[in-house]
Amino acid sequence: MLLFVLAPISETTVLILSAGLGLSWMSTVPLTTSIVAQVFGPRFMATLFGFVLFSHQLGAFLGVWLGGKIFDETGSYTMVWWLSIALALFAALIHLPINERPLARLATIQK
Repeated sequence: MLLFVLAPISETTVLILSAGLGLSWMSTVPLTTSIVAQVFGPRFMATLFGFVLFSHQLGAFLGVWLGGKIFDETGSYTMVWWLSIALALFAALIHLPINERPLARLATIQK
């Protein structure tokens, strides 16, 4: 995205960015699912991943809405692109300390 913002705007640059986003938009789902399963176990994976997916969808909705709001206020998408870059960097930083080891669980007695 940084390259897109810095490159001259043309039909080609928009198509390249669109293709890249389209090919990678669900690329984090298998990784996220496996981390949830590894850390919390498979028993509650469907529920926990439901929360993860819901938060992703909520963020996608708010991102599109905010992008439109910023465009309406400024008449340009420049601030939206820079905000997207900043949020991506922030997301990368807050995910660095993820500990992928399974959580310690109390032994349960099965009847």
